[in-house]
Amino acid sequence: MKPSRGDRMLQASIYALLAAFGIATLYPFWNALVVSFNTGTDTALGGPTVWPRQFTLENYAIVFQDGRLSNAFLVSAARTVAGTALSILFTAMFGYGMSVRGLIGKKGYMVFCVVTLYFSGGLIPFFLLVRQLGMMNSFWVMIVPSLIGVWNMIVFRTFFAELPAGLAESAKIDGCGHFGVFFKIVAPLSGPVIATLSLFTAVYHWNDWFTAGIFISKPELLPIQTVLQQIMNSNIMSEQLMQTNAAAQEHMARMTGVTTKSLTMATMMVATIPVVLVYPFLQNYFVKGVLVGSLKE
Repeated sequence: MKPSRGDRMLQASIYALLAAFGIATLYPFWNALVVSFNTGTDTALGGPTVWPRQFTLENYAIVFQDGRLSNAFLVSAARTVAGTALSILFTAMFGYGMSVRGLIGKKGYMVFCVVTLYFSGGLIPFFLLVRQLGMMNSFWVMIVPSLIGVWNMIVFRTFFAELPAGLAESAKIDGCGHFGVFFKIVAPLSGPVIATLSLFTAVYHWNDWFTAGIFISKPELLPIQTVLQQIMNSNIMSEQLMQTNAAAQEHMARMTGVTTKSLTMATMMVATIPVVLVYPFLQNYFVKGVLVGSLKE
């Protein structure tokens, strides 16, 4: 049946609205990307930045020559890999334990966990606890406090609880304990939920700057997002120049088109693009991850 004129107008209006929403969503990212490839002095003149008016790679040259930024990038990568792997492992194990049928005190444990979603001890008690544990200025202070996420545990528990009970029972008959059931039966069947929660956890570790800003004062342990936050707080170019190493200072001295804003945008792109590139490879798991709990025995 041929659509009527009203249907075509409605469809066109919907497409126009979605296009406007897409542009409004993507333009800030596109603008930052354009500014990072444009000379800072030209950007300072104002005007629309739909495309680099004076294309340059000077901003990225300084970013990659600055050893402080390169080290921060490696710290973020190490934190993301180690933090995601350990968090998913311990949270999944916790979720499996909470999904075991007949667990004594399960409701009490669950209430205790849910309370932490609504209440916390506060920043000052948390700071004092971290200091007493000796984790100040430590790489592990960015990993251990967030090792287990209660919300992720609940998602894991829901998924594990819907797996057929016969799988675990048959494995136990063959001599497997709880660890054997988890690693040999449950974990291999949990690819979608593990991939989905791994991505969320990795994005958290990569984007978090607050933890390092509070508990770490050693420059060599700062992740890229914390360094980026410090750069964005630099109001004048001389401050940023003092923070870079000697090689980057010499390189920056030869470049007259670099400003704090252009350097900030280049650093932001270096810190953002790795996470953006991960999404297309895991997008298929999101559909499966949404169906967590739909499996029936």
